[in-house]
Amino acid sequence: MKKPLMLLLSLIPWHVWADDQTIEAIFKKYEATGTIVIQSYKDGTTYVWNTERSEKRFASASTFKIFNTLIVIDEGVFDPESTQFIWDGTMHEFPDWNRNMSLAMAYKASCVWCYQTLAEQIGAAKYLHHIRRAQYGEIAIPFQGTTFWLDGSFKVSAVEQIRFLRKLYQRDLPYSESSYDALESIMQANSPPAYRFYAKTGWARRVNPEIGWYVGYVVTSSDVWFFAMNTNIQTPLNLPLRQKITLEALQVKGIIP
Repeated sequence: MKKPLMLLLSLIPWHVWADDQTIEAIFKKYEATGTIVIQSYKDGTTYVWNTERSEKRFASASTFKIFNTLIVIDEGVFDPESTQFIWDGTMHEFPDWNRNMSLAMAYKASCVWCYQTLAEQIGAAKYLHHIRRAQYGEIAIPFQGTTFWLDGSFKVSAVEQIRFLRKLYQRDLPYSESSYDALESIMQANSPPAYRFYAKTGWARRVNPEIGWYVGYVVTSSDVWFFAMNTNIQTPLNLPLRQKITLEALQVKGIIP
C-alpha cells in the first residue's frame, strides 16, 4: 500500500479553492460548459474550474469501468490474463465492439455489452455493497444491475471522482494487490516517456444534457496528479474536448510539457 497523505488534506473543504482563471480560458476557447478538478498527490495543491459544478453529481457513464474492472477482477468473475469476451455475432453501433475482446480491449473500447455480461454475474446486491463500502458517488435504489452507470441511477461529482482516484492510487480500498496491479495495467493509456496516463473517458448518452467525462491520474517524475473533467455534450463532435481540455489544463498548470 502506498503511504497515505496527511489526514489534514482530506479535511480541507473543497469550496476554499477559487476558480482558476487560466483554466477558465480553455473552456471559453472551446465554448464548453463543464468543470475540471486537478489535485496533487504530494501536497494537495488543487486547481478547479467551475467550483459549483465540480460538486454536482452526473451520470458516471463509462468512468465507472475503473471501479467495475477492479470489482470483477477481485470477485474472480473474469481473469484478465486468460479469459476473453466471446462476440455472439450481434452487430453493435461501434465497430470495435464487434469482435472477441480481452478485458483490456473492452475497457479501452468502452464495450457496453462486455461489461453488461460481467454485471449479470456480479448482480445488483454486490454492486451496492462495493459502492457503499468505497463511499463513491450516489446510487438510486432500486436500480438495474446492468445499466445503472449508463442511465443516471449512479451519479458522481468531479470532486468525488478525485477522492475515489486517490483511494485507488493509495490502494486504500480492501482489494488484493494483484487486482490493483491488473487494473493499473488496464488503465494505462499511451503516453510519452516524460509521464504516464491512467485514465478513462465516459459519455452519458441516456441523460439530458448528455455528459462527457475524462478522469484518471498522470504520473510525472516529481508527483502524481489526479484529474476529473466533465462537460456537456451537444454533439458527438464535442467528444474530443474531454481529453483536449484536460491536456491543455495540465499543460497550462505546468504539470505536463
